[in-house]
Amino acid sequence: MDMSGLINIVACLFLLMAVGYIARKLGIIDNALSKGLSRLIIRIGQPFLIVNSLTQTAYSHEGLREGLLILGLGFALHIFMAVYAFIACRPIRDLDEQKLSEFSLVFTNCGFIGFPILESIMGPKGLFWGAFFFVSFHVLTWTWGLLILARGRKDIRPRLKNILFNFGTVPCAIGLAIYIARIPLPDFVQNFTGYLAALCTPISVLITGGLLATMPVKAFFTTRSLYLNCLHKLILIPLLVCVVMHFCGIPNEYTLFATVIAALPSAAVVTMFGETYDIRPSYAALTVGVTSVLSILTLPCIIWIAQWIMG
Repeated sequence: MDMSGLINIVACLFLLMAVGYIARKLGIIDNALSKGLSRLIIRIGQPFLIVNSLTQTAYSHEGLREGLLILGLGFALHIFMAVYAFIACRPIRDLDEQKLSEFSLVFTNCGFIGFPILESIMGPKGLFWGAFFFVSFHVLTWTWGLLILARGRKDIRPRLKNILFNFGTVPCAIGLAIYIARIPLPDFVQNFTGYLAALCTPISVLITGGLLATMPVKAFFTTRSLYLNCLHKLILIPLLVCVVMHFCGIPNEYTLFATVIAALPSAAVVTMFGETYDIRPSYAALTVGVTSVLSILTLPCIIWIAQWIMG
């Protein structure tokens, strides 16, 4: 893998985040616009990103087999991170902070930031595999994720409707149907889905940068538990994933994929759920923002170490 390509991607993401930060400080991005852009990405950009990722690859039995393996790997990786997060977050005394920290360790930004990173490392196959992984992400977000946040609360419960029908699982089903049925899409349809999919990365990173601008500067340096959380999320978990998979004899390509996924920053849905259920939304935003910034430095290092481990 060409590390210079990855460094170019993360440098670009950093600049986009800086633009979002400045735009929020100047009042160009306000609360209403930020929420509107978030809805645009979740309800339009993300679904088309998933469909585009699944349909731009020509069907093959081998491709479908790999996709189903990635789906299984996705559930296994989430279970592994869930067990780790449950143990690592037990010492946190504040219940809301504990829940958000645990949630943020399990669920990574595998879509908005993960897709371009995977594409830079693995090419079109990275996007294709990422779309299958996205299925496990959405199923477990609306089940295990809500169960984490439901501790000490009676008003938060996973619902079957939300598990089966959401802005992740539905486009996954549509994309898979088109892929498996080998339905040829006209060029203008592929271009259409591609343009809407391209909205995700720049807008989501701009929103994250704007989110950081709403936090007091001292919060970045005085929240001790946040940096312990970053240590687990960005360094310890991905390295452990890499070592365990490598010494279990898992092929290097799958090991690298899982390591990259595990090394990504916390998912934007952490902030979404924090705001929705009034669970320390400021701490949720800080977690997403800081892990996003620090991942720009840690991700290339983790990938380099993973390549060294895999020989």
